[in-house]
Amino acid sequence: MLLIGLVLIIDQISKIYIKTHFALGESYEVFEWFKIHFIENSGAAWGAKLNDFLPISEDTAKLILTVFRLFAVAGIGYWLFDCIKKQSSKTLVLAVSLIFAGALGNIIDSVFYGLLFNDSVGQVATLFSDEPYGGLFYGKVVDMLYFPMINSTWPNWVPYFGGKGFSFFDPVFNVADTAISTGVGILLVFNKKAFGSKQEEAKDEKVNQEPENL
Repeated sequence: MLLIGLVLIIDQISKIYIKTHFALGESYEVFEWFKIHFIENSGAAWGAKLNDFLPISEDTAKLILTVFRLFAVAGIGYWLFDCIKKQSSKTLVLAVSLIFAGALGNIIDSVFYGLLFNDSVGQVATLFSDEPYGGLFYGKVVDMLYFPMINSTWPNWVPYFGGKGFSFFDPVFNVADTAISTGVGILLVFNKKAFGSKQEEAKDEKVNQEPENL
């Protein structure tokens, strides 16, 4: 609970600060390879929208996505509850807690931000505005962390891309996204440890702490 609360507090404070201090598209260079760049994401990962693939309106696509996220958060929450109830490994509980906290952080944006803020286009938004930019379930997720570590140009001899700009890492994300990615990364890298029993994890830790017999 402490971990989930900490992630949510940092995530929401950072988002509210960006919304109330930056206009949409505004950037601040912290380092050459790290910028605060304010964008809003009304779609899924990488900005994809359902209406890009289905013959539905943007509002309908947004509503479907938000409802799906609510069910996903509920499912992850039940998974976490079940892990704790069954005394699963600490690694699994940690990973699922991070995923749940991140998913919950982004769903807060999707559900409530449309009611809490006015538009950020060309201006700094106001919290608890009298002219909100959307309604319940129609909020946009706030992203701001941008790491353009490589910003160069493709060599002219490269087919098709030659002479065009190239940058890495392009995605702009937030603290909640970082928590989700970290949780998924833990599950992938420490798969065996995560899905083993709590007793097995404790046994492995004990073995690692014992000095080697000479």
